Amino acid sequence: MNNQYLHDKVVPQNGSDKSKKEQVAEMFDSIAPRYDFLNRFLSLGIDKGWRRKALNQLKELKPQLILDVATGTGDVAIMAARQLTPQKIIGIDISEKMLEGGRKKIDNKGLATIIELQSGDSETINFPDNTFDAVTVAFGVRNFENLEKGLTEINRVLKPGGRLAVLEFSKPWLPGFSAVCKWYIGKLSPAIAGTVSNKQAYQYLNNSINAFPEGKAFEAVLTKTGFKHTQCKPLTFGICSIYTGDK
Repeated sequence: MNNQYLHDKVVPQNGSDKSKKEQVAEMFDSIAPRYDFLNRFLSLGIDKGWRRKALNQLKELKPQLILDVATGTGDVAIMAARQLTPQKIIGIDISEKMLEGGRKKIDNKGLATIIELQSGDSETINFPDNTFDAVTVAFGVRNFENLEKGLTEINRVLKPGGRLAVLEFSKPWLPGFSAVCKWYIGKLSPAIAGTVSNKQAYQYLNNSINAFPEGKAFEAVLTKTGFKHTQCKPLTFGICSIYTGDK
């Protein structure tokens, strides 16, 4: 499967001869030192609740081996260790600087025996078929260079009956609220980020949200890549959504 979606072509830096994957890795390397601070600040801390609700979708499965794709600095992996109490969590990411920050956090929290962060790519996951009980991706599928390829690969490493939980930004439907969010994400967030980090990275965030196939469209992509019983649960008037699919 190699169908291209509009978001597959949205890159941090137009005109660069580097691939989306290379650009995204460099972008996250550049913002890694301020990433956690900006996440909490720009989301007003609401992102923690979103992650908790996404992980609740896995609770009934009691997963013992979890893969966290696009793990970044390990926020979801750390929360999953406490919320789901699995035996092991593997987090993968293409940004080595983000992983470095995540390993420090995990060590400080005494979770190094449960959580292991590795350099890894969603489109070539270095594990055998049918390995994981559950897979999580929080705010990462927009960064896949090829959406279908990444989701197909995730499906491959899931055990039959395993579940994928995706947390991703979407566009709010409430008219006045939608306009405020559009201004906040499109104008204010990049301006704030530019004072302490990388303005271009947060402009890319806005562009990739606008291009992402959300709601039923993303459920259709999940179905096409082998997932069953797909669901979409919008959060906070649709600022983000939880998507689930079973193998």
